[in-house]
Amino acid sequence: MTRVVDTREYLDVLRGLTEEGKEVSLLISGSSMSPFLIHARDYVYFRKPDRELKKGDIVFFQRDSGQYVMHRICRVKEDGYYLVGDGQTQVEGPIRRDQIFGLIYCVRRKGRKIQPGDFWWEFFAHVWTVFRPVRPVLTRCYSLFSRLRRQKRS
Repeated sequence: MTRVVDTREYLDVLRGLTEEGKEVSLLISGSSMSPFLIHARDYVYFRKPDRELKKGDIVFFQRDSGQYVMHRICRVKEDGYYLVGDGQTQVEGPIRRDQIFGLIYCVRRKGRKIQPGDFWWEFFAHVWTVFRPVRPVLTRCYSLFSRLRRQKRS
C-alpha cells in the first residue's frame, strides 16, 4: 500500500532529524537538479552541515516562504550564499546560512553511489557550474543525442 504525504510536512520531519544529528535520505522530486539528479529515480543522503559550506556543495534550504529547495552553491559572498539548480540558469540569493539545514554528502544516481571525489560528483560541482549560461543548449543537445542513440538501438 502506498501512502501519500505532504512534501512540506515530510521535509519538516527530515529537517528535524538532521537537527538531531541524524543522516537521512530522500527520493528526488523535481527537475531543477537535472541532469545530475533525476526526478523519481535518484536519492540524496544528507545531514546537518558539519563544516564551512563552499562553492559546489549541494544543500537543502528553506525559503522565507517556507518552501524547501535543494540546489548547488555557485557563489559564497559576504552577504550569503548564491545557489542554482544544475538544470537552471537563474541564480537565487543571497541565502542566509540559517536557511540552510542539509548538506548532501552522497547520492544514489542510476543505482550507483556517488560521493565527493567521484568523477560525476566533481564534474557537476566544478565543470558544469562554469557552463551555467549555456546549459539549456547543452541539455537540448544531450537529449537529442540520447534520443538518436535509443532509436539506433531499436
